Amino acid sequence: MALALVSFDLDGTLVDTAGEIAEAANRALQEHGLPRQPDAHLALLIGHGAHALMRKLLAQLQARMDEAPVLASFDRHYADTTGTTGQPYPGAVEALDLLRSRGLRVACVTNKELRHTQHLLRHHRLQDRFDLVIGGDSLPQKKPDPAVLRHVSATLGVPLQAMAHVGDSATDVEAARNAGVRAWVVPYGYNAGRPIAEAGPDAIFPDLLAAAHAALQADAR
Repeated sequence: MALALVSFDLDGTLVDTAGEIAEAANRALQEHGLPRQPDAHLALLIGHGAHALMRKLLAQLQARMDEAPVLASFDRHYADTTGTTGQPYPGAVEALDLLRSRGLRVACVTNKELRHTQHLLRHHRLQDRFDLVIGGDSLPQKKPDPAVLRHVSATLGVPLQAMAHVGDSATDVEAARNAGVRAWVVPYGYNAGRPIAEAGPDAIFPDLLAAAHAALQADAR
């Protein structure tokens, strides 16, 4: 079946956000008397939402404290660091514009909390390039639960068989597999430091523009 909908992960797929997420996390740690952590280590924790990242950090540091003030600190600092160092990956904007110009529906599906997602998309002027944006707290479930991509399919009125999901991590591949959509990936991004090929995606593209061209070729068949 021809493709009519492509959904994209955000962090590590559309925008390189690791540095600014790490800085916000480290500012929150410092504010509560905890030591800064290496950016490279923090990048390994990206993928399940910012609050999940902070909870993992607190557990690793064996910090015995109420997590709520630490999460609130992160939210405040991330509002300040968003857009300070991160940029859309090469080809990301062009890929979104190309798909939309050819009539395909486009969604952003991330585990990042929706308020942070919207802030990031607004900063990079990406918000109007999506027909639907789903954050990690938009639904009761998060990726890789199949309900997330099935919700996108139903909301935009496109059959699952006509949908592909593009990400950078095993979580994205599993989400696509669970929902019954095509599992496409790019080789950069975070994926806990593991090669994305290990996750067994349907296709690996060098960049998002290549993925967009593949979607259009599938649409033409």
